Amino acid sequence: MNHSANVAGVGVGVDASGEEISAVLLAARDEYLPIAVTADQARAIKLALAGEPFERPLTHDLFIQMITDFGGALDGVRIDDIADGTFYAKIDTERYDDGESRRHVFDARPSDAIALAVRADCQIEISDDVLDYAGEPPSRFEAASEEQDIIDPSEFDEYDKSDIDTDVDTESDPDGIWKLETTEN
Repeated sequence: MNHSANVAGVGVGVDASGEEISAVLLAARDEYLPIAVTADQARAIKLALAGEPFERPLTHDLFIQMITDFGGALDGVRIDDIADGTFYAKIDTERYDDGESRRHVFDARPSDAIALAVRADCQIEISDDVLDYAGEPPSRFEAASEEQDIIDPSEFDEYDKSDIDTDVDTESDPDGIWKLETTEN
């Protein structure tokens, strides 16, 4: 079974070794699902949530425009699997050819799927299996935000691209501390 989700926050988590990890926090089934992302991805999602335009189209904006211009629509995204600590997502689209609907499903990284969903204002769903494996109680994040200063994701502008680790381990770390800026929905 899939559960409707919304982006509850974007920010920085601290793993058990003290390393900072950019993350997006999804809320579903009365739980939170933290997904590690790069600082660029966190910034792109934050900009989309805020509705802030960028002077030139970002990759996700371009992709949405291309889907639309080619007669398609983004119906929703699903985070439906996790294996070896890596989350897997699907992007559900449809296209009309001669008045007939044709559905297409694309494999995607969850960070890209979430960024697209936020821009297209479409449904985000998370499977029971993923939530059972990696979902966290809200109290874990509330306690962390009371103990730590919330890090403003706008600070992601101040990074050196050579410091970005694109091979992020997305496995849930029960010993880590998450500091997130929540969104109002």
